[in-house]
Amino acid sequence: MKRWENIHLTALNRLPAHTDFYRYSEFNEALTFIKENRKGYASLDGDWKFLFLAAPEFSPVNFEAADFEIDRLDDIVVPSCWQLKGYGKMHYTDVLYPFPINPPFVPQENPTGIYFKDIELEDIKEAEKIIIKFNGVDSAFDLYVNGVHAGYSKGSRMPSEFDLTDYVKNGKNRVTVRVYQFSDGTYLEDQDMWWLSGIFRSVELYRVNQDTLEDVTIETLPDDDFKDFTLVLSGRFLTSTVTGMTVKLFQKEKEIDCFPVEVVNGEFRVLRKMVNPLLWNAEEPNLYRATLEYEFVNGEKEYVPLRFGVRSIDIVDNEMRVNGKRIFFNGVNRHDFNPVMGRTVTYEDMLQDVILMKQHNINAVRTAHYPNNDVFYDLCDEYGLYVIDEADLECHGFENTGNYNWLSDNELWEKQYVDRAVRMVKRDRNHPSVIIWSLGNESGAGRNFTAMYQAIKEIDPTRLVHYEGDRVAAYSDMYTTMYTRLDALEEIGKDAEGKKPHILCEYGHAMGNGPGGLTEYQDVMRKYPRLQGGFVWEWYDHGIETIDKDGNTYYLYGGNFGDFPTNGNFCIDGLVFPDRTPSPGLIEYKKVIEPIVTEAVDLPRLKIRVKNRYDFRNLEDIQLHITVKSFDRVIEEKSISLPSIHAQEVMEITLPVNLEEALTYEDVRIGLSYSEPDSTLYAGEGHLITSESFLLESTKIIKQVVSNHRKSETTIDIVEDQTQLMVHSDRFKAVFSKVHGVLLSYQIDGEEIINKGPELTLWRAIIDNDMYKKDDWINKYFLKNAKEQFVSLAYVVNEDYIDIEIKKYLSSVNQAWGFELHYHYRITQDGVLNLHLKGYKVIRGKEIPEMLPRIGLTMHLNNEYDDVTWYGRGDSESYQDSKRSQSIGLYRKSVEEMHTDYVYPQENGSRCDTSFLALTKGNQSILVNFKELRDFTIHDYETSALEEATHRGTIKKSPYNVLTIDYKQSGLGSNSCGEEQLPSYRAAIEDFEIGMEIRKIHSDGLVAESKFFRAR
Repeated sequence: MKRWENIHLTALNRLPAHTDFYRYSEFNEALTFIKENRKGYASLDGDWKFLFLAAPEFSPVNFEAADFEIDRLDDIVVPSCWQLKGYGKMHYTDVLYPFPINPPFVPQENPTGIYFKDIELEDIKEAEKIIIKFNGVDSAFDLYVNGVHAGYSKGSRMPSEFDLTDYVKNGKNRVTVRVYQFSDGTYLEDQDMWWLSGIFRSVELYRVNQDTLEDVTIETLPDDDFKDFTLVLSGRFLTSTVTGMTVKLFQKEKEIDCFPVEVVNGEFRVLRKMVNPLLWNAEEPNLYRATLEYEFVNGEKEYVPLRFGVRSIDIVDNEMRVNGKRIFFNGVNRHDFNPVMGRTVTYEDMLQDVILMKQHNINAVRTAHYPNNDVFYDLCDEYGLYVIDEADLECHGFENTGNYNWLSDNELWEKQYVDRAVRMVKRDRNHPSVIIWSLGNESGAGRNFTAMYQAIKEIDPTRLVHYEGDRVAAYSDMYTTMYTRLDALEEIGKDAEGKKPHILCEYGHAMGNGPGGLTEYQDVMRKYPRLQGGFVWEWYDHGIETIDKDGNTYYLYGGNFGDFPTNGNFCIDGLVFPDRTPSPGLIEYKKVIEPIVTEAVDLPRLKIRVKNRYDFRNLEDIQLHITVKSFDRVIEEKSISLPSIHAQEVMEITLPVNLEEALTYEDVRIGLSYSEPDSTLYAGEGHLITSESFLLESTKIIKQVVSNHRKSETTIDIVEDQTQLMVHSDRFKAVFSKVHGVLLSYQIDGEEIINKGPELTLWRAIIDNDMYKKDDWINKYFLKNAKEQFVSLAYVVNEDYIDIEIKKYLSSVNQAWGFELHYHYRITQDGVLNLHLKGYKVIRGKEIPEMLPRIGLTMHLNNEYDDVTWYGRGDSESYQDSKRSQSIGLYRKSVEEMHTDYVYPQENGSRCDTSFLALTKGNQSILVNFKELRDFTIHDYETSALEEATHRGTIKKSPYNVLTIDYKQSGLGSNSCGEEQLPSYRAAIEDFEIGMEIRKIHSDGLVAESKFFRAR
C-alpha cells in the first residue's frame, strides 16, 4: 500500500499537537509577542528549489540525498500554491472530486512537488532540540533530512511538527519535502474551493531546550453569577527536570497577580481565582496577558507569554450564552484566500478581513471549512469576533454516489476523522474567540462524528460542538441547518420547547448580484428565541487575478483554465470582491444586521424609538448626528450623545430639531447617523455604525401639472407618409414608426435626445441567483425574445399639444399569454414629452411563467448627457429586496459610475424608489420626472452586451446610453443556493401602469422643475 493511500496512517514521527505559544529569553521581549524575536526561531520561508513531477513514482533516484544536485532546478517561493506558480493545472469544483471515487486510492496521475532547502545550523547544543513546523501542506508529504526519512503527515490545513535533532548536524543540512497533490486524505478535503497544492503556509524552525515547555492551556470557569471566574492553567514539559515556575497576570500594562506553580513529573495544573475580571466578548474583547517564567538546570531562564480572555460559553435554558447572556450571530463564512496567492494569505490580508468585518457590524466567523491560518484567531481575539472553528473535513462528493455516509459511518476511517478534530482543538483552544468547534461540513452522518464529538469533549468540555449534517443533533450541541427557506425556518423557531438552539451555518448565498431578502431572514431570526442567527455564505469572491495586455485587472474562475468538470463561477460568491472591496451585498448586510435600530414613534412630535441590539454594549456616548434636509438643502444639523441604553433595551428619544422651520420646506427628511465617539482598533473616531432616515409626511410633495402658457405663433406640424409620422414645432421634432409603433427619434432645439424607444422589456441580464429559472425563461417562455407587435396608431392635434395613441401587443414565441399595451404620448409645442403606458395582461393558456425578470421601459438616449442626478435611493445600487442600506436623497454620478463591476458581468446598477432623474451636459439637463416612484438603471451598454461579456472589462460599449425604467424588477433572492425571490418581490403577468415626463431644462432648476409636470 502506498503511504499516501494508507487510511490507517495519519502520520509518522509527527510530534503531538499542542497550543500555539512563543518562547523568549527576556521578560520584556515576551510581553511584545513579536514573532521574529522568539527564542530559537528561524523562518524557512522564501526561495526553495523545486522539482515538479507527474506522479511520485517519477521521483529521481536518491532525490532525498544530501548531495542530490539541485542547482539547476527551478526556484519556488514558500509559502505558495504551485498551480499559481505555473505548475500543474488550476481546477475548481464545488462538490465533485476531480478523480474517480475509489477510496482510499487516488489516481496514478498524482502531481507531486519536491521541495529542497539547504539550511545552516551552527553550534548545536547537546541540550537542545531542533524542531521543524509546517503550518499547512496540501495534501500529504514526506519529509527527508540529509537523506533520511524524518516524517510523514497529512491533513492539509493543520500544522505538522517534527523533531529533527537526530537527523541534523552542524553546518549545512538538506531538507527535502515531497508533496502529493492527492492522498487518501483528499477524500476528506472536498471543500468548495480551488484545488490548490503545495507548501501553502509558513515553514518554521525552532531550536528549543530539551526540557522546555511542551504545551500549555488556559480555561476560565465562571461562578454562578458570572462575576468571578476561576483561571485554570495546565500544561506539561518535555521532561521532569523543571519543578516550578512563576506566573504573572497583566491587565493591559498593569501586573494584577503573581503566583508560583509547582511542576510535578513535568506536569502542572493550577486554579486561580479572578475577582470581578473584565470579561471577553465580541463587542468588548478584553484580553489579559500571562507570563510563565521557568528555569532549566543550566540556569537558563525562559519566558512564555499568553493572551487570554475571561469568558464562558454555555447552553442555558436551550440558549447559547456567553458569560451568562444570550448571544446572536451576525456572521460570515470565511476561507483563507488571496487572488494572487490562492490559499496563501498574509497578515495584512487577515487584518484587512477582520477590520472590514468589524466595520460592517459582523460579529462572528465560521472558518469554512477548515482551520484557518493561526494568526487569524489572534486577530479575532484582539478585535472581537466569535469563531466557529471548523475541522478540515468535507466529503461532499459522496452525496452524488447515493451513499453520503460512505466514509463517515465507516469505522476504518474513524482514526482520520478523530485526528483532524483533536489537532484543531489542541492548536486553537487558548483562543477566547473560539466558542464553538465544528466537526466539518457536508460529509453525511455516522459513527465517526460521534467519535469526534467524544474526543473533543474529553479534551475541551468548556466549548460547544457543531455539525450541520447531524439532523437529530445527536453529536451537535445545537441544531444547525443551511439555506433553510423562510417558512421552514419559522417552523423551527416555533418548535422550541425542550429543543436545542438553532443557527443557520450558511444562508444568504452572496453570489454575483445579491443576496436579496436578508431583511426577512433577520426578522424571522430575531422573532424566535430559539433562532440565534446565522452565517452568510461567504466572505470572498474566489477570483484569480489576471492582468491583460493593456494593464487592466480582471478575475478568472472555474472553466477559464480548461478545467473540467467545473462549477464555473460558483466560486464568485462573496460579500467582498477579490481585491477585498466591499460589494453592494456587504453594504446591505451591514444595514440589515445593524446593532442600533431606529423606529419612528411620532414623527410630527419628533419622537423616535432606539433599540439596542448589542448583546453586551451600552449605547452611552455613541454620537447621533441629525441632519434635516430638503433635497440637497441642509436645513439643520446637530449632534447629540446617546444616553445610557443597556444591551437589548429600548428607549424613546425626542429629537432636538426645529420642527417649525423644517415644516416650511418641502420633502423634508430627517437623517440619523450613529457613530463611534472614539477611535477603536478597527475604525477611527466618527466611524459610522448605522443610519436611518424618515420623511416628514406633511412636507411630502404631490406633483401637480403646471403649464408654461408660452405664447407661440408656430403650431405643431404633422408630416406623414406610409411608414413614418413626424411631429414638430419650433422647439421639438419627434419621429414615430408607423410600422413598429415606436418613437424613432426625439429632438429638442435641434439636438437629438432620444435615439430610440421607449419599448417594453421583460428581460434583464441574468444574475447568478436566476440560475435555476433562466432555462425556462430562455427556452420555454422565450422571454428574451418578447417583442411588441404594432396594432394601431392615432393622433389628435390640439392648440398647444398633440396626443398620440399607440396600441401594441407584447408576447414571445409560441406563447398564449402577453400584454395589451396602450401608449399615450402627449407632446407640447415647447417640447415636453409626457408618456403614460398602460399594460393589460392577457392569459389564454395555462403555461405561464410564475415570475418575470422585470416589466420595464427601455430607451436609448444621447450619450453626451452622461452626468446622472436622481432623487431616490443611493448612492450605491439597490433592488426591492436589497435596498435598506440606501437612503433616499439627491445623488449624482456619471453614467459609467452607475455600473457595478461584478466579476461575472450581470444585471447591476438599479436605483430604487426614484422620484426623478436627470441627465446633464454642461448647463443643460434632460429631466425624466415620474408620476410615482420608480426604479431605474442607466448604462453605456446594451443588455445583450452585458450578457455576452464573461469578465470585467469586456462589455462592449454602445454609442448611446440605455435607460430602463421599471414598473417592477424582480428582486435578487439567494437562489443560486438558497431562498428564491419572495413573492412580494417578483414581477409577474399583471396589469400595470408607468407614467413619466421628459423635458429639457436648465441644470440650475432641476429640483424646482421636478416638483411638477408641464403637460396637462
